[in-house]
Amino acid sequence: MAAKQKQKNVTAAGSAAKAAAMKRKNRRKLIIFMFEVLIILIMLVGIWAASRISGEGPKIMRLNVEQLAVPEEIKEAKEQGESTMLGYRNIALFGVDATNEKEVAKNSRSDTIMIASINMDTGDIRLVSVYRDTYLNIGRNDDENSDTYTKCNAAYAKGGPTRAIRMLNTNLDMDIEDFVTIGYNSLIDVIDGLGGVWVEIKQNEISYLNDYQKSIVVQWKYGVKGSGEKGEITEDDLKVLKASDYTPVKEPGYQLLNGLQAAAYCRIRYVGNDYARTERQRTVLKAIQDQALKADLNTLTKLFNKVVGQVYTSLSKEEMLEMLGKIADFKIVDETGFPKEGEFVTGNIGASGSCIVPQDLEENVIWLHQFLFDDEDYQVTDGVRERSEMVESRTAKYLNKD
Repeated sequence: MAAKQKQKNVTAAGSAAKAAAMKRKNRRKLIIFMFEVLIILIMLVGIWAASRISGEGPKIMRLNVEQLAVPEEIKEAKEQGESTMLGYRNIALFGVDATNEKEVAKNSRSDTIMIASINMDTGDIRLVSVYRDTYLNIGRNDDENSDTYTKCNAAYAKGGPTRAIRMLNTNLDMDIEDFVTIGYNSLIDVIDGLGGVWVEIKQNEISYLNDYQKSIVVQWKYGVKGSGEKGEITEDDLKVLKASDYTPVKEPGYQLLNGLQAAAYCRIRYVGNDYARTERQRTVLKAIQDQALKADLNTLTKLFNKVVGQVYTSLSKEEMLEMLGKIADFKIVDETGFPKEGEFVTGNIGASGSCIVPQDLEENVIWLHQFLFDDEDYQVTDGVRERSEMVESRTAKYLNKD
């Protein structure tokens, strides 16, 4: 009897050890998954899970749904059960160049704009990067007389997440009612906490990368607003820099970047177009994933707890906890950029400067709904059709169109 009891105890202890090990393994997988979807604006599910890891959690910022301008045709189709968007939850993800906490909510441009579309039945997530220089209708505020057509990232600067979401809904026929926003400080903290990331740097990227490092430091560390005509950082502004403030990248090649260097790399916009810029952001994201996979549970937990307090979202804690129960089902299955590759042109559009112009906004929106919702027969709303015509008419003279 004693031998049998001893064997039972050993078996129980072994089972408990296995359960504890499995729990640690699952928790580590969960945190790594959070890095996959949180950092650089692919940060969706991680925020929900973070509410269980961090006592602070993200900062909640509720929105007035009536101000988000979901097209009436979209609402009616959903109410009648005729929309292919039924069963999907679409959330806007923003990465902003804020230099302080107040600017996260407004007065900073969204360097990264993404739509995360979640199929709530399957857990499949599709991501779309909307290029920040895309020429679109960004709407108007109460003190403005008419809609503005310009680079779409100006919407966040002029009206925070509400206007930015309204811009996405009205130009792309979307039903977005929630958002997540982070600043570049979060990115820097994560990368430094992971010991840096490995990235291939090209020769023609080095000077821009180092210039952006300087710009980030003088704005974030010293609070410099920029004395240039358009608020840009000038040589005089850089005089506050100390040699210890940043580490220049000196040569091309595959190398370990610290947080500041990687954040600067993500901001490079003068080597290639906005498509190349978003490619760099995805490169850093993948490099973060690689480092996170090597990190231990304690490092990941401490680091995520530090970062999550810098996140703003419209999702309530109840919504986060509800989604947390389904986290094991979520998986990113595809990603792309908008406008569709090969379906846009670039050019200087008057005061808006260098823009990415959809060759046909209507056709691009049809393609977008095919990509996100497998809707092969989508027809755009009258609002998108009107905006498509306006984009074409306003850019024709700059793009040598008839």
